[in-house]
Amino acid sequence: MTHKPRHRTPVVLALFACLPILVAAAPSSPTRPRVVLETVCGDIVVELHPEDAPQTVANFTKLVKQGFYDSLTFHRVVPGFVIQGGDPTGTGTSGPGYSTVDPVPPGTKYTLGVAAMAKTAAEKAGTAGSQFFIVTTKDARLPPDYAVLGKVVGGLDNVERIGQLGSGQTGSPTRLVEIRRATVDVH
Repeated sequence: MTHKPRHRTPVVLALFACLPILVAAAPSSPTRPRVVLETVCGDIVVELHPEDAPQTVANFTKLVKQGFYDSLTFHRVVPGFVIQGGDPTGTGTSGPGYSTVDPVPPGTKYTLGVAAMAKTAAEKAGTAGSQFFIVTTKDARLPPDYAVLGKVVGGLDNVERIGQLGSGQTGSPTRLVEIRRATVDVH
């Protein structure tokens, strides 16, 4: 009895045919870190973009890990524009006592859900301390002066709920909204 050799060509071809599916299923880039802001109006999840402002994101992450934002409030709430927090005095005039600077690319847009660092009018573009804002409108029409932290990927409805608590252009909230706790979530 003679034994016929088996051909392995169909098996090899089948593996090559599956290769695009296997490659597509593999993660294409590392997962970005996220910060979870636990507020009295619900959680807000911000996906950080360290490639846009590395020093700013590193500083923000450091402050979150130190518990800096825990128990602070959104001290500025302008309906249809932004909610702003991160001032330890709650007045909009303070920060951690230092600042970082990252270049802000020309043409940077501040659209719904974008989280960026606030700065004073006297500071140069990209300067950041601890105050941040989240855009609550389709386009805030701001100049490219603010270092972008990232974008809200969870709890945008909570951002919008907080945005409803402002009293006109003054930005004074009608009710204090506390950030109970902020944590870094690397998933």
